[in-house]
Amino acid sequence: MATQKLSMAVRSFSSSSTAAQLVKAPIQIFGIEGRYATALYSAASKQKSLEGVEKDLIKLQGELKSDPKFREFVINPTIKRSLKAQAFKAISQKISLKPETTNLLALLADNGRLKKLDTVINAFKQIMSAHRGEVPCEVTTARELDAEQKQKLMGVLKSFVKSNQSIQLSTKVDPSIIGGMVVSIADKYVDMSVASKIKKYTEVISATV
Repeated sequence: MATQKLSMAVRSFSSSSTAAQLVKAPIQIFGIEGRYATALYSAASKQKSLEGVEKDLIKLQGELKSDPKFREFVINPTIKRSLKAQAFKAISQKISLKPETTNLLALLADNGRLKKLDTVINAFKQIMSAHRGEVPCEVTTARELDAEQKQKLMGVLKSFVKSNQSIQLSTKVDPSIIGGMVVSIADKYVDMSVASKIKKYTEVISATV
């Protein structure tokens, strides 16, 4: 059923004769936003417009965050779908959006899913990140890491990914972990914090009392 919906979405995005043939996304994202983002990736891949579509969506997401009136228009369920579709058609022409982006907006408007636009954009950005071989990694430490520590950490983290992949490192400071670090890389999670060890020791001691 999901595959059928995906194929229908791709045909809505693309008018080419090969539209029914899906281009497989590098990662699978579930939910409504995942279906739309995957269909958009497939359609944009066929037209070789992935980067252009990504720029369009980043621009739209920026407007959603910075313009309260625009965001209200997008998420307001009382505004007719036809009015939203007309408005986005005019916007697309005014700022010269890619045809695939325009078709996405039209499809979301027709299906009453424009309130999902922000999450669809995030899903598409995840797919594009995987397309470029980027692997998200978040490291939480009790204190801020200096440049040398970050460099050493990157050297270790690179050993966990393929040679054609790159680590996209983000760091967080959380004094509550006391020491050590918590590492989240792609779908893997490793808790090497002192707080975690203390908790485990406490559980063991409590169980033996």
